Amino acid sequence: MTKRFTLLGGLALLAMPLAVQAQEAGGPQELLPETLAQTPATPAPAAPGSAAPKPAVAPAAAGSTPVVQPLPVVEPLVQQWTLADARALLAAIEAIGAEGLDPADYAPQALRDAIVGGKGEALDIAASTSFAWLAEDLRDGRTPMEARKQWFVEDPDADRTPTGNLMARALATHDVAGVLAGLDPAHPDYARLKQELAATPPQDKERLALIRVNMDRWRWLARDLGSQYLLVNIPEMQLRLSVNGKIVRTYRTIVGKPGKTATPQLAEMVEGVIFNPTWTVPQSIVKGEGLGARLLANPAAARAKGYKVTRGADGYVSVVQQPGPTNSLGLVKLDMPNPHAIFLHDTPARQLFDQDNRALSHGCIRTERALEMAITMAIIGGGATADEAVAISKSREYTKVPLTRQIPVYITYFTMAQDIEGKLSTFVDLYDRDPPVLLSFAQPREKNRARKTDEQVVEIVDDLQT
Repeated sequence: MTKRFTLLGGLALLAMPLAVQAQEAGGPQELLPETLAQTPATPAPAAPGSAAPKPAVAPAAAGSTPVVQPLPVVEPLVQQWTLADARALLAAIEAIGAEGLDPADYAPQALRDAIVGGKGEALDIAASTSFAWLAEDLRDGRTPMEARKQWFVEDPDADRTPTGNLMARALATHDVAGVLAGLDPAHPDYARLKQELAATPPQDKERLALIRVNMDRWRWLARDLGSQYLLVNIPEMQLRLSVNGKIVRTYRTIVGKPGKTATPQLAEMVEGVIFNPTWTVPQSIVKGEGLGARLLANPAAARAKGYKVTRGADGYVSVVQQPGPTNSLGLVKLDMPNPHAIFLHDTPARQLFDQDNRALSHGCIRTERALEMAITMAIIGGGATADEAVAISKSREYTKVPLTRQIPVYITYFTMAQDIEGKLSTFVDLYDRDPPVLLSFAQPREKNRARKTDEQVVEIVDDLQT
């Protein structure tokens, strides 16, 4: 018991500096980046023959500045261009290969022809069209949704920085290149991939294609992930905790097996930490695999494994594994509600973290040193002090600790990224998610793309130990 108390006390001390960093972040509002929607935007000129849209002003609290909502997007987005701004746009398009995109996707010849024709409606249409397509790809990614397999993240950037607002700002400031460059993902991995793209010989087409795929994946996410967040890279099988731009903790993970139990890509919020969780065994196992009948026939085995088995008057059998060292979820789990029932949790089978291939779970993410992670989340999320978290973890009783400041968690899929040592590395494409993206890059750019996947949500119903 003394050894256990010393370990938990050490974890609490380890987590306390992170609590200080979290306090320095300035409060819950720092979890989300400041958006253009929070500042007045220059109104976009109306498309020919239409009335200019008026920005909606939301009611403001006493003493605060009214919040101007994003302008509605009007298709086609046509604004008035000068020849100088159009030439700057053409130069940006011609150089866009540095961002892993293809200049041919943005109608450069039509823009050149319009520039030769001089200022007027033809120039406005050509330049507005090219700008809108380029801004959309830089902000949201070029890959159409059907090529983003098991991608359930809804990127907020199109709402935060509408295309019309971007174009209006570029024209008002006469800084087309600067506005477009400002759409680059803020995460340092994007800049590292961009450097690698520039340094890779043109003949190494396979590597260039892989770099482009992973640069585009960063665009699928919010440009700014926030000041504090958890990020899982599935192919790397690693979890990072970032605070104020620095990776302060890394954890090995066990991710879903390829196939039906592959871990989907998500962006969710950790709302709470559950210490000493219970596990309600799904009916696919209780009934479908006969676990309920076996445990009813052998109460001693049920008790040994911590199962509480009940049979209702209608014959319905429920099995709930109680908190304890044999619980399939281990000692802790993070509460992050989502339609897939995916979450991060502990495991009693900790020896599996020593394996190189850790694609072993039924979809959920088992986390190395999960108790340390959970205590850290409880502290920086404002749910408990270090001493309180340690005491709760030792109680062996199911306890949910709500967080007063929710922490974003991103479950991502990068096959080329900086590893936990800071080295740019490639990782095995566990779920064969690269080929559809590569194929989409070889096809003409898709216009008017969907922003949300129509793939079916697959609920992960169990996470049995391997």
